[in-house]
Amino acid sequence: MSALGALLATRSESGSTGMRSRILLGLVCGGYSVGAAFGWGSPQVAVFMGDFGLAAAALVAAVSCFLYARTGAGRLRPAWLLFSLSSAMAACGNAVWGWYEVILGVPVPTPSLADVFFLCFAPPAIVGLLVLAKRPVTRAGWVCLALDAWLIGGSLLTLAWSLALAHTAHMAGVQEASVAPAALSLAYPLLDIVLVSMVLALHFRRAGVNRSAVNTAIAALALTVLSDAVFTSPLLRSTYHSGQLLDAGWFAGSLLLAYAPWGARRGARRPVRPGPPRAIASRPIASRPIAGSLAALTPYLAAAVCTLGILYNVVDGRRVDRVVIFTGCTVVLALVVRQGIMLLDNISLTQELAQKENHFRSLVQGSSDVIMIAAPNGTLRYVSPAAAGVYGREAEDLVGAELSSIIHPDDLGRVVHEVRRFLAAPPHEEPTTRIECRFRSGTGDWLNVESTVNRHQGGLLLNSRDVTERVRLQAQLQHNAEHDPLTDLPNRALFTARVRQALSGRRSGDPGTAVLFIDLDGFKQVNDTIGHQAGDELLIQAGRRLQESVRAGDTAARLGGDEFAALIMGDGTRDQGAREYQVHEIADRLRLTLSQPYRIGASEVRVAASIGVAFAEPAISPTDLMRNADLAMYRAKAGGKDRVELYAPQMQADVVRRSELATRLRTALRDGEFALLHQPVVHLASGSVAAVAAQARWRSAQGILFTPAEFLRVSSDDDRTAQLGRWLLEEAVAQAAERARAGHPVAVSVRLSAARLLDSAPPPGSVEALLTRHGLPSGALMIEVADSDPRVSFDALEQRLVALRRLGVRIALDGFGSGFAAINALRRLPIDVLKLDRNLVEGVVESARLHKITSGLLRIACDLGLQSVADGVDVPEQVLALRAMGCTHGQGMAFSGPLDEYRLRRALVRGEFPVPGIPAPRPVMAGGSIPLLTGSHTETPVPPT
Repeated sequence: MSALGALLATRSESGSTGMRSRILLGLVCGGYSVGAAFGWGSPQVAVFMGDFGLAAAALVAAVSCFLYARTGAGRLRPAWLLFSLSSAMAACGNAVWGWYEVILGVPVPTPSLADVFFLCFAPPAIVGLLVLAKRPVTRAGWVCLALDAWLIGGSLLTLAWSLALAHTAHMAGVQEASVAPAALSLAYPLLDIVLVSMVLALHFRRAGVNRSAVNTAIAALALTVLSDAVFTSPLLRSTYHSGQLLDAGWFAGSLLLAYAPWGARRGARRPVRPGPPRAIASRPIASRPIAGSLAALTPYLAAAVCTLGILYNVVDGRRVDRVVIFTGCTVVLALVVRQGIMLLDNISLTQELAQKENHFRSLVQGSSDVIMIAAPNGTLRYVSPAAAGVYGREAEDLVGAELSSIIHPDDLGRVVHEVRRFLAAPPHEEPTTRIECRFRSGTGDWLNVESTVNRHQGGLLLNSRDVTERVRLQAQLQHNAEHDPLTDLPNRALFTARVRQALSGRRSGDPGTAVLFIDLDGFKQVNDTIGHQAGDELLIQAGRRLQESVRAGDTAARLGGDEFAALIMGDGTRDQGAREYQVHEIADRLRLTLSQPYRIGASEVRVAASIGVAFAEPAISPTDLMRNADLAMYRAKAGGKDRVELYAPQMQADVVRRSELATRLRTALRDGEFALLHQPVVHLASGSVAAVAAQARWRSAQGILFTPAEFLRVSSDDDRTAQLGRWLLEEAVAQAAERARAGHPVAVSVRLSAARLLDSAPPPGSVEALLTRHGLPSGALMIEVADSDPRVSFDALEQRLVALRRLGVRIALDGFGSGFAAINALRRLPIDVLKLDRNLVEGVVESARLHKITSGLLRIACDLGLQSVADGVDVPEQVLALRAMGCTHGQGMAFSGPLDEYRLRRALVRGEFPVPGIPAPRPVMAGGSIPLLTGSHTETPVPPT
């Protein structure tokens, strides 16, 4: 039989064989019942199975409960140990009973050792049930538990005493001289009554741990008590013998107790199958009211049983026994006390409930949020009073209305979809959701409302708040983040997003989509002359004109500074030529509109517009399209400004070339790739070399020789340009000093910008330091002021040039006749030499107008007592014309190009160059002439060196 217990334990641990263990348990109990019903075939077998069979079943229960208590009972371990002890007592009692009947073959004496073991069965079981019970947390709970147990036990005692126990006690007292048999006759039913009372009292108080095991154990004990009650009845006691059908109840109770813990372990290990969450959540809710109702009816049922016991005696015409009267009185007293305790608890709970209700009512009514409860059909069943302050509508007016009637029609579909999705989601995964929509207010306006939605009895519980100001603020912040604060036009970020949308939407393949980049020419002068406030007003007016000039579906934007842009959407046409012509017309109309005079205060301001146009291409990115438009705009500015330029692929190639060239230029000085050449300046009357003009050349690592006009045009790095200027000055002074020491004392001229002259360079790099360091004699250096930067102060420049002249440095004015500031410079600056711009020299022979202008400028130089140098003298006819006008010196390919140091010294040894119209020159040494300075950086090609 112990092997059977192990088999049950082993089988019950597996979820797949749980049903087999139940079937095996039913078959064993059923087989025993059938055998007992038919007398087991012989009296000897019946007696054996009735005694030792019950002992074996009880022993299996004892071993099973003991093993479970040792392995996995947890905090319920004492209860299962007590059940094991109780089953062991039953096994010993049945074994002793079998010893008398089977082994000795004599009737069991009364009392005997078996009675002692049987009487010891109930107390451990009762204490074990107390351990299994859910412990009360208050003293009143413990008192109610004791009262419930006595109510049940007293009522059962009253009924049992009235039916049988009084008669049993009387007969035992008459027939037996000793008190022991009478006490033994009453002990069995009284202990069973106590056990039944505990079973019934604790049925609704069992702990939540291992509920399946507890239920099974209670059922096993209930079956055992029921068999005991039948055994102690007077009708069966006199005729009972071992092996009868009654033994099947004790046998089944023992095996059921043996199965209880292992069945619980199997249930605990069984994986929970996912099911509908609503069905799972609804089972405990439905069972709790039933269990609570039965627990509440227990005292009244007990009192009813007690009353039936008393009525039985009255109806039977017998005198009511004193035990019945005493027990009934105590039951009634216990009922009164219990009801008093329940009444006090109810009063306390009612007060607490009322307090909490008032608390939550105050919270709901005083909350700034609107709390609404909607029925499953969408009807509002409750609206908190805060609706009057939030929505401008009384709560009573909203109750009974449809929730959909106050939601904006444009938001209704989205809200319904979100609510359906939320209700379909499992509650434990998504307990709440958040919905933002627009509600109609009492004034008819639409308010932005954010609602937290919860489930509530099949409907919805909404906690809503007005977020209109927050939505407005977010919209304003979004607008500010995407629009220019000055003109309120879309900024670069929004414009880029719209270009991306145009290239990726349904018009992504439309080649007619174009981007226009617009730059206002002359805007900087407006800022510098009449102030930044006037410049801002000009930008506002320009942005307004641009916005009014584009079509409704197009986008005008300000990218920053004086740069604007426009996105012209394509119209679906496939004629690219016609589309380019149309967009070019739009761009030209924008140019004319933006070039109209602007009224700024009392003055009228004019600016021009340079516009670059780029068309969308298949698979082009927004960045590339905007870059193409930017390149076209810069080409328009470089081409003369106030014009429209269409993007061509060659523009990108030029940019790449210039970028690569600028990158190589940054390392050219460090790698020693620059070389210094000199071009002779010839006296037009004698052909002698009066000076040499220092010019830089860049021989790159690729073997390409760049002229200054080429590498300075691509150098946008002011630091590199200043570094190159310092190198040119230092090399020119050093080589001039070396030539003077070698017997060629010819002056050298170096072209420097006005900004470079005013640069606060370190002393080792200044003009004064160079002259001292290299020992260059006075008058051997001429500095040519290259340009007149409007940012350079004439006063500071004048002071600087005067200081240089004190050191013996001569000053030349380069590019005379080509700039607006030339006359002012001639008036204020200490000038020794005027150098005519090569644009005048190139057309002096062909153009009579240029001939007169050049003649006039030379006359001014002569009247002021200044020397003059003509730059770019390339043909003999120019020499003759300039000499006839009074020009004193010339520089150009008519005499010589830029020379390296070796060829320059050979030319200086020769001393002069042939001049048209002059007899062959005589060999003379150069020197003694006024130093002159070259200034052109657009020289003719350099001969090989």
